Amino acid sequence: MKRKYTLGGLCMLLVSAFLFTACQDRTEPQKTKQGAIQNKKLYTCPMHPQITSDSPGDCPICGMRLVEQKKIEPAPAKKTRYRSTMNPKEVSDKPGKDSMGMDMVPFEIEEKSTGTPSGLAAVNISEYHRKHMGLTFGTVEMRNITREVRTSARIVPDETRIVTVTAKIEGYVDKLFVNVTGQAVKKGQPLLTVYSPELVSSQQEYLTAITIAKNLSRSSEKSISEGGKNLTDSARKRLKLWDISEQQIRKLEETGEVEKFLTLYAPSSGYVIEKKVLPGQKIMPGEPLMVVADLTVVWAEADIYESDLPYVKMDMPVTLTLSYWPGKSFPGKVNFLYPYLDPQTRTIKARLNIDNPELLLKGDMYGDAHLSYGLGNRPAVPESAVMQTGTHSYVFVAGAGDKISPVEVSIGTRSEGFFEVLSGVKPGDRVVTSANFLVDSESSLKAALQAVTGGGQ
Repeated sequence: MKRKYTLGGLCMLLVSAFLFTACQDRTEPQKTKQGAIQNKKLYTCPMHPQITSDSPGDCPICGMRLVEQKKIEPAPAKKTRYRSTMNPKEVSDKPGKDSMGMDMVPFEIEEKSTGTPSGLAAVNISEYHRKHMGLTFGTVEMRNITREVRTSARIVPDETRIVTVTAKIEGYVDKLFVNVTGQAVKKGQPLLTVYSPELVSSQQEYLTAITIAKNLSRSSEKSISEGGKNLTDSARKRLKLWDISEQQIRKLEETGEVEKFLTLYAPSSGYVIEKKVLPGQKIMPGEPLMVVADLTVVWAEADIYESDLPYVKMDMPVTLTLSYWPGKSFPGKVNFLYPYLDPQTRTIKARLNIDNPELLLKGDMYGDAHLSYGLGNRPAVPESAVMQTGTHSYVFVAGAGDKISPVEVSIGTRSEGFFEVLSGVKPGDRVVTSANFLVDSESSLKAALQAVTGGGQ
């Protein structure tokens, strides 16, 4: 019986040894085959990464020479960290308890390299292929960046150059020398005449005061002679308060004839933009009769958007142009910024002082205002080098050898074919400025291929 058990155990031992040997023989070739695949060289097309071959040759699509594909690196590793369930900001690299004595839970973060846009990968393009692609490079450099603000503007009269013509006496309009709105007038030109019984009596009082003063001047009493002079001065001042000119008073003294009509003259040169009287109309003291505007300097009210407000300052230069008048420009400067926002257009009015010596700018005309604000020397990249996706911007930077890498950048103001660079690249970096779409296409394809194969470079 004992011998029977011994033979059975020996059989079991032989069977186990056979199975172990068979498994070893089956496993070794797999390992050897996998190592051979990893060490095997692969060749791919620079323009069509999906074309691969185990031997050198030409691409069947574009005919380019296949280049050796570099060794695939492992995908980025995920690192495990620990955080508190009560306070997610409390994070640790090791398991343990948080500040409240509760166990911290693990979570994984993927460690990625910074500065590379998602969905893109670095590519290698030889000098030969760069020439055939038409690839050119520019340099990130320090430039004088200027913020350009362009907006529409409406021409209006300068309020400080508008004068209202009024009479300080009650009376009736006799004649209108200027009877058309928009008529040009010169300073001192007669505008209209007014008949006023009160003015007639005041002139008569002045002539009487002159006669009395002459008679009293013969008196030996100083106080009496001075009293006549004071009476004349009072009557004269009354006439001047009613806007009777010195010339008119002198004429009254010389002729001794009372003027029945008071003539009102233009206080400044310009255009009559309002006329509110007619012949025969009764007027009252202080009533506006005409409005004269000097248009040699006008205002332009420009609409400034909220995004441009930080760059619009007082007294900054401005140039006004008209769309229908090419080559003609009108210089000026910012005179005032309104303190409130228009709720309909979400803009702020900026008042521009514009010189108009030839009177070419008319009221309610529309023009294009161009304002420039200097930001100083800033790092700048050529505009053609920047690829924009709507939410992100990136450039392709030339590295060592044939390598070209996509780098995400933050851009600022656009100025004269350049973008201000806030971050991402530095002065001296070489960036691709033409055929970017070809490099972008290859970079996207390579990134997609790496995502499928699970590889890196």
